[in-house]
Amino acid sequence: MSIAASRRPIWKERPSPFYQSVKTLVLGGFAVAIIVPIMVVISTSLASDQDIIDAGGYVLWPSHPTVKAYETLFSGGLMARAIGVSVFVTLVGTAIALATTIALAYATSRPVLFGRPVLLMVLFTLLFAPGIIPMFLVVKQLGLIDSLWSLILPGALGAFNFIVLRTFFMNVPAELLESARIDGASDFTILRRVVMPLSKAVIAVVGLFYAVGFWNAFFNALLYLNDTSKWPVQVILRTYVLQGKSLSADQLGVEPLPQPQSLQMAVVVVALVPIALVYPFLQRHFTKGVITGAVKG
Repeated sequence: MSIAASRRPIWKERPSPFYQSVKTLVLGGFAVAIIVPIMVVISTSLASDQDIIDAGGYVLWPSHPTVKAYETLFSGGLMARAIGVSVFVTLVGTAIALATTIALAYATSRPVLFGRPVLLMVLFTLLFAPGIIPMFLVVKQLGLIDSLWSLILPGALGAFNFIVLRTFFMNVPAELLESARIDGASDFTILRRVVMPLSKAVIAVVGLFYAVGFWNAFFNALLYLNDTSKWPVQVILRTYVLQGKSLSADQLGVEPLPQPQSLQMAVVVVALVPIALVYPFLQRHFTKGVITGAVKG
């Protein structure tokens, strides 16, 4: 056997020390660029007034850590109410969106009369949004202004998530579906007892996509909610961090207030932590669900 024939493919070769060093430096730089801002946010939220004054603003490591900013946020009920709104919108919205997307994806993945025109019609309506003004008029005509349902129903079906689920459902072996139908199972029974158990990974990933979308959404709240008591966490985050406004003592029910930077970073942490805690539980499904749902076998 010749030497050329016995060599391993290039992607199986052991990387050189120089390449390993360059890769380590690049990945380390990315890690530092991600970790340091997160550390600054958390440290500033835990910093005392004197730490912030000494640092001239944001703190990398607090000398006198305190949870005063968090106590202030939750003392007046403003943040607790906003978290309750966000949790309700996220849980209910994700459940409705998953049910709608699974039903539509399964229906369009099965052979039906005029299947391709129906599929094109569904994709056309999903991929081309009507725009802000028509959507606002529809929400207003449905009587959803100042209702939490205005944050849920407009986002109850996503085109990307629909395509991922439909592609996965099309790869379910037809023999399983035919055997279930021979046993007298209806379409709903086949979906619930055959298709969905085989699709746990992709459903978990799509559910994560929907949950992150509902949790991070703020624009619909700005459009449809006039009552500030119904604002979700992200609207408060946008109002007091991006617009540079400070939380007043009347809103928080506490006086004196901590430094504005400490309060703002505490709002960022409160908005970030809940959805970040969900990801590790679904991480093992993430890669598998996206790959199997996006590639047709």
